[in-house]
Amino acid sequence: MSDLLFAFYGDDFTGSTDALEALTLSGIPTVLFLEPPDAEILSKEFPDVRAIGVAGISRSLSLEQMEAELRPKFNALKALNAPFYHYKICSTFDSSPTVGSIGLAIDIGSDVFESSVVPLMVGAPSLRRYVTFGNLFATVKGTTFRVDRHPTMSKHPITPMDEGDLRLHLAKQTHKSIGLIDVLSLNQGIDVAKQELEQLLDADTNIILFDTIDNNHVQLIGELIWSLRGETPVFIAGSSGVEYALTAHWRSIGLTDTTVKLETPDRAEQIIVMSGSASPATKEQIEWAIQHDFEAIRLNAPLLVDDNTTELECDRVIQQALEILQQGKNLVLYSALGPDDIAISKTAERLRSIGVDTSTMGERLGIQQGKIFRRLLENTNIKRACVAGGDTCGHTIQQLGIYALEVVAPIAPGTPLCRISSHNAQFDGLEIALKGGQVGQPDFFGSIQTGNAGYPATR
Repeated sequence: MSDLLFAFYGDDFTGSTDALEALTLSGIPTVLFLEPPDAEILSKEFPDVRAIGVAGISRSLSLEQMEAELRPKFNALKALNAPFYHYKICSTFDSSPTVGSIGLAIDIGSDVFESSVVPLMVGAPSLRRYVTFGNLFATVKGTTFRVDRHPTMSKHPITPMDEGDLRLHLAKQTHKSIGLIDVLSLNQGIDVAKQELEQLLDADTNIILFDTIDNNHVQLIGELIWSLRGETPVFIAGSSGVEYALTAHWRSIGLTDTTVKLETPDRAEQIIVMSGSASPATKEQIEWAIQHDFEAIRLNAPLLVDDNTTELECDRVIQQALEILQQGKNLVLYSALGPDDIAISKTAERLRSIGVDTSTMGERLGIQQGKIFRRLLENTNIKRACVAGGDTCGHTIQQLGIYALEVVAPIAPGTPLCRISSHNAQFDGLEIALKGGQVGQPDFFGSIQTGNAGYPATR
């Protein structure tokens, strides 16, 4: 596929649509797939595509599962002959030595793509994620926290962040050497930054992390990454900051259009929201929805994760939900209300009581939420929906027989409204937003229904 400029694998579905949006709004025609496409599919169905992504779930996988997932996907992507390949991670660096290991993903990618050096860019100022002197910070409601003191990430049920220095955090996951181009070098401009990059390359540094504070850094880092292209593809790890960086540089050299206008969606008559997120932001959004005429159903998560009670709970929820939807009402279904919801600990207790590893909680719960979601869409005429929570999105969307998504319109930074391509006519054309737990204003679910973007549709 000689016209392909860029390809990425997203370690969860919400992060994948974040990267999809960043490329699309920057003038790069992009399609997100659930499985790596071959060149024939691209030429027949998406002839104008310049970038493709594959939405994955590696963030929630064990080391053995990651190996089985990533190596074949990376090899399939490599066959498309793009000059840049990106392992797209969350800008909060969700990972641990045993679950969703970014270090292992870098090891596998370095091997498959034959990369001697891997640029690592985690900061994304447009998403209020910053890296300074190797430490990751995120802003919540106007307050910026180092990630190990972040109100959500420090308490993440699967991959809590207990270290703010990304070099130290990553060193627990890989034996590769890690260097840093810090804010002091970046502030001195491209010539100094390139000298620093050359010094790290001469020292055979395996991973090069970039500080990122503002959009000047973003474009400069894009130029540095672009300079690494050569006979072999460049394998990159990082957040959607990578897409913002490269597209900023591409615009500066005239490789892509500077403005892209997307359609303005009509208001949807009715929507469904399925939430597996326990973040404070999603809690506020659910509470807003309830106060603005959404009906709500709390899922009994302990029952859903136990094979002995799953079917009964699914049937209860589906029956209750269909009664609500048949009345023409909006509906939000949720498994937890914030990080301190007792349902989280009760679900873990239930798994332990039946001898199941609690690290499988997200997967087991997400699969059942996906089955409920599918049944509701099959039995209604819903044309627009939202799924909230990174792991929830991955396991839920996999139940719908989707093979591709494209951006319809921006709603909140990193969370576009997408249109689904599916072999199932019931789901083909469905508009859906895949929301990360921490994304969006309190009225986010209302914005999904109206189609009103929280920021400009041109960039």
